[in-house]
Amino acid sequence: MPTFDLLIRGNIVTPTGILADGWVAVSGERIAAVGSGSEPAATRRHDAGAAYVLPGLIDGQTHAGSQFGFPGLEPTTRSAVAGGITTIVDMPYDEPRPVDCAEVLDEKIAAIAKHSYCDVALYATVSSVPKVNEIHKLVDGGAVAFKISSFENHPVRFPRITNEHTLTLLETLADTDLPVGLHNEDQDIVKAVSARFLAEGRTAPKDHDPSRPEVAELVATANFLELGAATGAHVHIVHISTPRGFELVRRYRDEGVRATAEMCVHYLHFDAAEDIERLGALMKVNPPIRSNARDALWDELFAGNVDFVSSDHSAWPLARKQADSIFKVAAGIPGLETLAPVFYSDLAERVEDPALMTALYLAEKPARFFGLWPRKGALVPGADADITILDPTSYTYSASATNNGLNWSPFDSERLAARPAATFVRGALAWDGTSIVGKAGHGRYVRRAAQSLA
Repeated sequence: MPTFDLLIRGNIVTPTGILADGWVAVSGERIAAVGSGSEPAATRRHDAGAAYVLPGLIDGQTHAGSQFGFPGLEPTTRSAVAGGITTIVDMPYDEPRPVDCAEVLDEKIAAIAKHSYCDVALYATVSSVPKVNEIHKLVDGGAVAFKISSFENHPVRFPRITNEHTLTLLETLADTDLPVGLHNEDQDIVKAVSARFLAEGRTAPKDHDPSRPEVAELVATANFLELGAATGAHVHIVHISTPRGFELVRRYRDEGVRATAEMCVHYLHFDAAEDIERLGALMKVNPPIRSNARDALWDELFAGNVDFVSSDHSAWPLARKQADSIFKVAAGIPGLETLAPVFYSDLAERVEDPALMTALYLAEKPARFFGLWPRKGALVPGADADITILDPTSYTYSASATNNGLNWSPFDSERLAARPAATFVRGALAWDGTSIVGKAGHGRYVRRAAQSLA
């Protein structure tokens, strides 16, 4: 047997189960072998002890450039590897211009090569009036998915796409495997209700949830699903805060529509009725974290109605979360360093195999969804040597020394059941459990499997 470059020993989480006291052998940047018992020779050895050795985790929804532009990839991916994440799938709504054409896609790919500590796959988007030729170029450029919004957060960077133009996008992509994701809030309803709340002086953190009512989310979701049914395209809801939203997606999927739905970890963890007085604006996200929905959302996950779990990481400085009105506060929370520990901890309260389900929902499922499987998402020979060591030892999470410089989190001071003890990106150690040891520029752009448009 040859001498391998790296051997990692521990409780190996494979697609079929946990290999107790097993090992993963790495040659170059790829996994060469997985086994148990007597281990082969290797130049370097990492003993994870009783910790879990998982496939490198994938965060399927991050916003690296929405605040800081493309240089935001540097702090974002530092935070990613500290959280055990080896690949992020980044959203296209960057400052100052979204990834809506091949020129900007190429610029972002170049920024990945310069700034990134982990691998990066990219969403693309369209301008308010889509250009079909640019859609083709973005597909050819390896975009793993497209995202649009039914609510306008910015007229250029994050515009509302009307039904007419959504139809154009979906028809163009109908013959591909690419998902089209939707930020699912009906603009007319949200603006009308929010205006009423402002007029009534209802601007406290507790007013955020009812100011963006569940019906606004459901109307946008149902509308998009009908467009998917009409075109045959893959339609995806990027964050659902309510069990009925997952029910809608399931109904359409049962009818043969290519419909999928994503869960963000904060919807599984927080409950507005319990947490809003304690956390206030720190837990503001859109769609909002609802009251009394958490248990039913877990039921949706265990019923198989959730395609994967993500963080929806948004890198807002703390000052953007502080204002005299909840309507002036930025929506979004940092989540890369807490995604795996929080999800694992919440699973540990509910199932006997939290490590298996963590690997499933944070590695295998997003890898398959974004067309990165089998290169990413599993500890199997031939895959990239993306490896996360998760130590199931409880600790108190502190946001005071996060690796993205933000130093705040709604999860601050929570007792969690596991922490990332090491992160390997294509065989190179990026996080040693205490410090970032990787280098900016090690990360690579990863493309979706080849697609073609007629």
